[in-house]
Amino acid sequence: MKAEAVLATVALGSNLGDRSGTLDSALERLCALPRTRLVTRSRWRETEPVGGPPGQPRFLNGVVRLATALGPRELLAELQRIERESGRAREREVLNGPRVLDLDLVFFGGLRLKEPGLELPHPRAEQRLFVLEPLAEFAPDEILPGCGISVRERVRELHTGIGA
Repeated sequence: MKAEAVLATVALGSNLGDRSGTLDSALERLCALPRTRLVTRSRWRETEPVGGPPGQPRFLNGVVRLATALGPRELLAELQRIERESGRAREREVLNGPRVLDLDLVFFGGLRLKEPGLELPHPRAEQRLFVLEPLAEFAPDEILPGCGISVRERVRELHTGIGA
């Protein structure tokens, strides 16, 4: 991989079917993307659904850090392709509803971007324990761009109800 690689953070989630198998397969496919390699990853964590219809199954969630020479739109397109090929419908029928696979581009280096269909950093990442707790496994001292505090500190705040 060339020197222009950027560190991208991707959140993975699944609450339908073989959740662990789906996430493992998605991870393999992320590692196989062109000009991309896995830097590190969290373990899969079981979490309660956030929002969406009542009674939906629990999620398995995790976070990976990729070094990629793909641009942010290219990487997003690959994430959406992997979702579709894993059985996720293109349109989201139910907001925060059940899904076979959810791949979110959370951070793309230090890029700040707000365009139709792509906002970086992800606009809700700093509010979501199911993203921040796995991220804290490998980047606890990383400073979050929105709130300006470390991942570890933000997790602590969310657990105590501060800034939720």
